[in-house]
Amino acid sequence: MEKIIIFSSDVEFYLAKLIDTLYEQNYFGFKEDAKSYVQEIILFVMNNDFKFNVTKTPKKLEKFGSKFLKYKANNQTTWYIFFDERDHQFLINHMMNNHFEFPELM
Repeated sequence: MEKIIIFSSDVEFYLAKLIDTLYEQNYFGFKEDAKSYVQEIILFVMNNDFKFNVTKTPKKLEKFGSKFLKYKANNQTTWYIFFDERDHQFLINHMMNNHFEFPELM
C-alpha cells in the first residue's frame, strides 16, 4: 500500500511563514535560500519511510501528534515533526525546532 502524506493547513501556513521569518530575521541573506531551507524540511518528510527514527510523543506533547520524527537541519537546529498515522496515511500536525522549551524531546 502506498503511503499518503498530508500536511495540515496549520503546518502549511507555518512553513510558508517560516520562509519570511528566516529571511526577515537575517538567518538567510536571500529569500531564495530561506525557501530552499524549508524545501529541504519538506523533502525530508516526503521521502521518509516512517519506519525508522520514529519516536512516540511524550504525554505532555501528545496534542501535537502521537509520534514524531527528528530532522537535523544543521549543527544548531533539529526539527521535530509531529504526526498521526492511520492505514499508511500520515498527517503532519505540527513542527517545532530545538529552540523551543521542550527538553523532553532532546
